[in-house]
Amino acid sequence: MTQNYDAVIIGGGHNGLVCAFYLARAGMKVRVLERRAIVGGAAVTEEFHPGFRNSTASYTVSLLRPQVIKDMRLHERGWKIIERTISNFFPHEGGYLKLGGGTARTQAEFARFNRKDAETFPKYEEALERVAEVLRDMALKTPPNVGGGLRSLVAAAAQGRRLASMDIEAQRDVMDLFVKSARSFLEHWYEDPYIQAAFGFDAVVGNYASPDTPGSAYVLLHHVFGEINGKKGMWGHSVGGMGAITQYMAEACRDMGVEISLESPVARVLVDGGKVAGVKLESGEEIAAKVVAANVGPALLYRQLVDRADQGEAFARRMDGYKAGSGTFRMNVALSELPDFSVLPGKEKAEHHTAGIIISPTLDYMDKAFVDAKAKGWSDEPIVEMKLPTSVDDTLAPPGMHIASLFCQQFAPVLPDGRSWDDEREKAADVIIDTVTKHAPNFRKSILGVQIHSPLDLERKFGLIGGDIMHGHMTLDQLWASRPILGHGDYRGPVKGLYMCGSGTHPGGGVTGAPGHNAAHEILRDKTLMGKLFG
Repeated sequence: MTQNYDAVIIGGGHNGLVCAFYLARAGMKVRVLERRAIVGGAAVTEEFHPGFRNSTASYTVSLLRPQVIKDMRLHERGWKIIERTISNFFPHEGGYLKLGGGTARTQAEFARFNRKDAETFPKYEEALERVAEVLRDMALKTPPNVGGGLRSLVAAAAQGRRLASMDIEAQRDVMDLFVKSARSFLEHWYEDPYIQAAFGFDAVVGNYASPDTPGSAYVLLHHVFGEINGKKGMWGHSVGGMGAITQYMAEACRDMGVEISLESPVARVLVDGGKVAGVKLESGEEIAAKVVAANVGPALLYRQLVDRADQGEAFARRMDGYKAGSGTFRMNVALSELPDFSVLPGKEKAEHHTAGIIISPTLDYMDKAFVDAKAKGWSDEPIVEMKLPTSVDDTLAPPGMHIASLFCQQFAPVLPDGRSWDDEREKAADVIIDTVTKHAPNFRKSILGVQIHSPLDLERKFGLIGGDIMHGHMTLDQLWASRPILGHGDYRGPVKGLYMCGSGTHPGGGVTGAPGHNAAHEILRDKTLMGKLFG
């Protein structure tokens, strides 16, 4: 082996950079190995059409943990977030609904549809916030590991105490959110189908499932535990795109002495005598390290990079059944003008242009999109979320021009009948464009260029197996201490010295930085313990 490091990180996405930062800050010699020619993983800003740049995969910010932001000094380095005036805009036949802008404003909006639902909203908001606060508290804590001895029992008691201290009604809300379908949960609160859908959309984001699928209510909750600029539950735009976050993170890492190698794809994790020995690159270069932390998803790590014989048969069999595939179809579109919506006309920038624009009017619409995707690959009426970053950040396109991020759900990770996404991607993209054009008639004719990321494209380009933006399903059997599987929820792999630091670990998907933070602290805990035993 040609080089020796204390730790090697596989994958230069945001969690890999966070993990590398904390390890290097503690004095370890760290090298990050990134397959692509740009650092950042799925949180990158790239030119996709001449003169047009965008966050080509991950596209909006809320879940990044404040502790990580503070420790890496991201704001001091220049990172800025623009808050949404309203969170979402839902056009539908004959009208529209706006969500966000404060409790009173949302109530007034709901009252146009259903006065009882308007009165219910503050109670719903309070209930979700109680549960979301528990998630925020747990995000930067390692789950108790089954079979982990006294320390795990203590951790389980400590984390369970927060739940046990909640009143009985709050505990019922927790139970509902973890086991119920989004529809069952939301119908308990709201009567109007448009209002139900306004919240139900979050339950299918990155989740290849119907709002009728048991457990889908949790995914709804996962998307509301974030905060920006100290304001809980808000979403915003990263100035310069999502790549600005990871570029500042890379700067923080380099300041700590981290070596970041681009175009350095890892072919194999090397194991010797049951312990990690390092990694082998596709170039043939071998890099020695006593610690390897993988920021790739568990499905990629254990099905492609770690020899099955080194995993142990029981673990390997469990990983064969690990569920990945989020049904996400992602497009970036260069536009000559802003969309002009039939229900709210105008090409000049308005409040609704700065929001998340969501075409998914009812829970039935979402369910049909999923059913159709299973049967034929995608629906003729797909779920589409559109963001117009240039409505708040004019650095991303030429003057007077705009970009649209199209984040679409319920596109089969693997197409039925043996069809390939290589042959079908343009057809699906046309359906998406048609769907937006039905609501904004000028949309198709304003398109100057398009970048398409089918589920297969997301897998090839970003290493997201099945196009899974979460690195694995966010279902009860793959959450908390069971993420990725029970017995390995503490970021440690089946091989001594192998750790997981990506979204396939607690607390799951999104640009949170929490898995990288937590994995680094477990690595340092093990290093300290070994030092005490043998130092």
